[in-house]
Amino acid sequence: MPANKKLLILPGDGIGPEVMAQTRRVIEWMARRRMVSFDISEDLVGGAAIDARGTPITDETMQAAKDTDAILFGSVGGPKWDKLGFDMRPEIAILRLRKELDLFANLRPATVLDPLVDASTLKPEVVRGLDLMIVRESTGGVYFGTPRGVETLPDGQQRGFDTESYTTSEIERVARVGFELARKRGKRVTSVEKANVMQSGLFWRQTVTALHARDYADVQLSHMYADNCAMQLVRNPRQFDVIVTSNIFGDLLSDLASMLTGSLGMLPSATLGAVQPNGKRHALYEPIHGSAPDIAGKGVANPLAQMLSFAMLLRYSFDMEEDARLIETAATAVLAKGLRTADLASPGATPVGTVAMGDALLAELDRVAG
Repeated sequence: MPANKKLLILPGDGIGPEVMAQTRRVIEWMARRRMVSFDISEDLVGGAAIDARGTPITDETMQAAKDTDAILFGSVGGPKWDKLGFDMRPEIAILRLRKELDLFANLRPATVLDPLVDASTLKPEVVRGLDLMIVRESTGGVYFGTPRGVETLPDGQQRGFDTESYTTSEIERVARVGFELARKRGKRVTSVEKANVMQSGLFWRQTVTALHARDYADVQLSHMYADNCAMQLVRNPRQFDVIVTSNIFGDLLSDLASMLTGSLGMLPSATLGAVQPNGKRHALYEPIHGSAPDIAGKGVANPLAQMLSFAMLLRYSFDMEEDARLIETAATAVLAKGLRTADLASPGATPVGTVAMGDALLAELDRVAG
């Protein structure tokens, strides 16, 4: 088993280490049963790195991230670090990784698995069969635009400001990711912005339209204002195939879409960089549920989103489609047997814990792998 696949694991804070521990068991299973070995290193980020090293992420960790083939990330943050300055927030770790590795395309699937149709707060007939992908631009826009800050005005008031800013190339490259994904799915892209009230939104629409006409005429393109998209995700989410949008709108819409599935604890994500001359690309994979400090250390967190993030890692970084599907199939099978962690359990039901869910998924992997 040649260990030629370099993997950096960053568990982070809160429930991150707990769910990552169960994913490490899946990685070990891959080595035993699928003869797939990884050259694994692990490091601190977020609050854990602040406590140990005085910074959310060290230069050494950043270098390790640049040298690896893929990053499996847990979560960062918690009330312990809320009072630190802006530049010392645990979240700076993920922002720095995205920026310095140029991880510009965040892929957030929202899929309703058959066993979880009743877990959604929407009617089953609205969400059954839902399978959409949100592609969020993640290195530009208002989260990174300049100028930004807080200033004191002549009359003594203060003013806080941020800048929404995009270039042609920033929009085109994330739109290309969306169009390419759509070609392998339902061949439909919805580009989302606020072209009616924002100059950057109008520019986004014009740029995506021109790219579509030039290179992707085989894919159906539609445009939608962000507020309408939020409404449509609740009204009729199955109308969407691939949604491409900016950093801030992608942040909001992907969290909204996640609740269509029943729980944040079920959804993985991938954030991809550009393909390099050697054919590789930087990539980071993480669940979208965050550090959940209120349940950290209690052994009740749902590990499936972290495991499914690893499945995305196999698919997008190593082209291991069969292995990715094994994990996804096993997760569906576990849920089909009625096992639920607390985030998914019905009122009055007895949920299983983090380790028990890990045990169940490994048992299903053994079964489906034959």
